[in-house]
Amino acid sequence: MRHHGWRAAALGLAVIIVIVAVGCATPTPRHDWEHRLRGDAIVLLGEHHQNATHHQQRLEVLRRAFAAGWRPAIAMEQFDREWQADVDRARRQQPRNAQHVIDIAAPSAGVRGGNWDWRFYRPFIELAIEYGVPLVAANLSSADISKVVRGGYAAVFDADAMTVLGLNVAIAPEWQSAQQREIDDGHCNALPPAALPGMARGQLARDAVMAAILSTHAARGVVLIAGNGHVRQDIGVPRWLSETLRARTLTVGYLEPGASSALTAAFDAVVRTAASGQPDQCIAFKKRLKPP
Repeated sequence: MRHHGWRAAALGLAVIIVIVAVGCATPTPRHDWEHRLRGDAIVLLGEHHQNATHHQQRLEVLRRAFAAGWRPAIAMEQFDREWQADVDRARRQQPRNAQHVIDIAAPSAGVRGGNWDWRFYRPFIELAIEYGVPLVAANLSSADISKVVRGGYAAVFDADAMTVLGLNVAIAPEWQSAQQREIDDGHCNALPPAALPGMARGQLARDAVMAAILSTHAARGVVLIAGNGHVRQDIGVPRWLSETLRARTLTVGYLEPGASSALTAAFDAVVRTAASGQPDQCIAFKKRLKPP
């Protein structure tokens, strides 16, 4: 079993997941790090995209924090940055309707639907609506990622944007190597080695964009809902933040059994849960890679 929350979206596989209603589930015990969810904290909550327990437990944590008075912006990997105007328009049109946000900003049919199971993410949109906090589109689109993979950062970002994002500076070799290993492992160690540098570059660009978006909302506090790979301190979004903002950042990995000690060490805190129970996606992925 791999341990990369973003892999499900990367592989593009549809999954059927049985969701346990939050109201019927055993309440999640409080964690000793929850006291940090207040004020201008920058909090990154990871996930395995397919694990219903991860979504349920993160939601309970956030509900407790909001009930205690925290009012951060909610930034989501599940919305591409180009969708922000659509997110805002949908909220103006139907201020209490989370499904309308999904229908307008990320319709399940068509190009922009992606592979997200919106049953898992709708409650976070509802939370933003309930408390009237910003809902932030935080991701780099698949189209832009593909351009970066094939043509480098300049294929998407101009010189000024690269400077703002920090992409104008050479990536440290150990950072690049670690990101390539993450990509390789997340794709079942089935990709040709020549593909790894470009794909790692795409992941680095995503993290840089997410960090820049978090920075714009840092004054009020912000929480990022994203896969564990983005939440990692060592190679993920936090590495792109300024030192000042990193001092206010809390990263929480939601991990399944078997996570390595190296992965566990990549977060400020770890929440361990049972596995999702889904079939190993690597079997299907490797079949797709085989030539006809």
